[in-house]
Amino acid sequence: MLLLKPIVILTYLKDIDTTLFLFLNGIHSPIWDIVFEWVTDKHSWIPFYILLVVITALKHKWKTVLIGIFIAVLILASDQISVHLFKNVFERLRPCHNSELTALVHIINGKCGGKYGFVSSHAANSFATAVFVGLLLKNHYRFLMGGMLFWAALVSYSRIYVGVHYPADVLFGGILGALIAIFVYLLMKYVNHRFNLKIMLN
Repeated sequence: MLLLKPIVILTYLKDIDTTLFLFLNGIHSPIWDIVFEWVTDKHSWIPFYILLVVITALKHKWKTVLIGIFIAVLILASDQISVHLFKNVFERLRPCHNSELTALVHIINGKCGGKYGFVSSHAANSFATAVFVGLLLKNHYRFLMGGMLFWAALVSYSRIYVGVHYPADVLFGGILGALIAIFVYLLMKYVNHRFNLKIMLN
């Protein structure tokens, strides 16, 4: 009986997750299809990333190159951990690959992505970037953290809208990304202090 309770709870949570996914994914229209297809495409945000680099350079000047190394570590860690320690371990089918839901899922242009979806790499990478940049520039651009978190949430929601992730996929992906961002930021602070890099951090 003790072993049955966790199974029952997990099944219940999965049912809630699926119900919430079908509700959110079911709210769509031709116009929003165009909007969220653009939002979910990582290439759409290249100008935004360039803007973040410019903003960072305005505060940190040439030390932006050093910060860039940590950002590269951040994105690599977020992307690889979300795939190798989550997707390939839990092997939870994306909703658009779930034969029980296929007829109910609204996807755009037939794009479903890889087989497994827990956790969302889009959510992990977006929240990793948002939290790291927010911490990096929080005292110089006080409005930035809120804006970055809104952007990350929008990208994460787009994964539900286009039918490739459950809400739990993006929720835990976002948490994972945020935790990785905090770790990498603290690591950068330690290295900055240890080797006297003189990067202006708070």
